[in-house]
Amino acid sequence: MSDPLAAERARFRESMARLGAAVTIVTTSTPEGDVGMTVSAVTSVTDEPPTLLVCINRASRQYEAFRQSGVFCVNVLSHNDEALSPVFAGRDNLPMSARFAQARWLRLATGAPALESATAALDCKVTQTLDVGTHTVFFGQVQAIHLHAQSSGLVYHGRAYHRLAPAAG
Repeated sequence: MSDPLAAERARFRESMARLGAAVTIVTTSTPEGDVGMTVSAVTSVTDEPPTLLVCINRASRQYEAFRQSGVFCVNVLSHNDEALSPVFAGRDNLPMSARFAQARWLRLATGAPALESATAALDCKVTQTLDVGTHTVFFGQVQAIHLHAQSSGLVYHGRAYHRLAPAAG
């Protein structure tokens, strides 16, 4: 007998694969070291005060670091940084230090790593969390922003990466 809820979950996941999203690496800093992961569930909430939300699965190995640190940085990848996405998604199972060694990082207001080459790095302090299903939604008020020179953006759609042309002007 098939599980109708499993079928609906599969259809939901397929639907979400068709929803294009910016490719981001979300980072934090802990006393044990820097932690980061590729996250697709990131969005703005409001610009007064500037606030983002990030959704992280509570089953993730990195979850506790984000829950305990109280800070995070959303690093929006350019097409030049595409190779970092699978690394921070854990596909090569590298230790965190080896993941971070593959790029140059800055420290902004909170101390969470900001990718130097990111099209935008938004450094946030957690102001609220909300558990929903398997995930925790972290709301973060932006404390600092690093903008890199205009470059092509990177989105994930249909289970593939796609380059976006830079805006004219």
